[in-house]
Amino acid sequence: MTGFGKAEAALPKKKITVEIRSLNSKQLDLNLRLPSLYRQAEYEIRNMIARTVVRGKVDVFVTVESESAETSSHINKEVFAAYLRQINESLNYSGIDAAYDAILPCIMRLPDVVTSEAEAVSEEEIAALIDTTRRAIEGLDAFREQEGKVLIADLLRRVDLIESYKEEVVPYEKQRTETIKQRILDGLKNLKVDVDTNRLEQEMIFYLEKLDITEEKVRLKNHCKYFREVASSEEAVGRKLGFIAQEMGREINTLGSKANESNIQILVVKMKDELEKIKEQVLNIL
Repeated sequence: MTGFGKAEAALPKKKITVEIRSLNSKQLDLNLRLPSLYRQAEYEIRNMIARTVVRGKVDVFVTVESESAETSSHINKEVFAAYLRQINESLNYSGIDAAYDAILPCIMRLPDVVTSEAEAVSEEEIAALIDTTRRAIEGLDAFREQEGKVLIADLLRRVDLIESYKEEVVPYEKQRTETIKQRILDGLKNLKVDVDTNRLEQEMIFYLEKLDITEEKVRLKNHCKYFREVASSEEAVGRKLGFIAQEMGREINTLGSKANESNIQILVVKMKDELEKIKEQVLNIL
């Protein structure tokens, strides 16, 4: 399920920002971009996100803005001056003229010109990072929950449409039975053969029972009812709703194979169309 969460923490000389973005995915695919300074907190951050998000393609961005003029890297002036002096002497000895803007990049890459000091991270700073991550996760969760409500409402509306199409089948059932009977009788009449009327009635009843769709309609109604119950009363319903949708599809397919009537087939196609949309949306629900 898609979502977005962001939180910030203001420290005396820094500002920590945590952004979390999620997209649909069957499993949890977590990509964490964390400054090396905070690597000690990576395991805890990953666990926090995994407990809440469960599944999805999740990108986490942790950025730090320093408000201090001091940096962890420093230019060693004595070493820089020594290198510059040696280069000037070498250039003069060789009779080569070179501008300082060409020499400067070379000097900066030489050993020991730039030194870095490992910056210590306090427990308070790590705690601030963890708290900021927690608040970003809460924002993401709230975003996803709101989106989930919209998706559930859309799914339930489509279930209602399927049931309404099912009810529209009823008027065509009796008409379908009469049409099938007449078709069989016309076929026998064209054959111009003697027919045992009693046996014909028995065979016709047996044939029409095989085409009866009452059981399919009842089961489809029960599946729709169960779909609503699960959607409104349980958590992490995505997979279960997917299974129920599969069962609904079986009943709709059987209803279509038994229909033997054009108007019913049209309604079956409409039900299948709504069901496919339900299956697509269910993949977006946790």
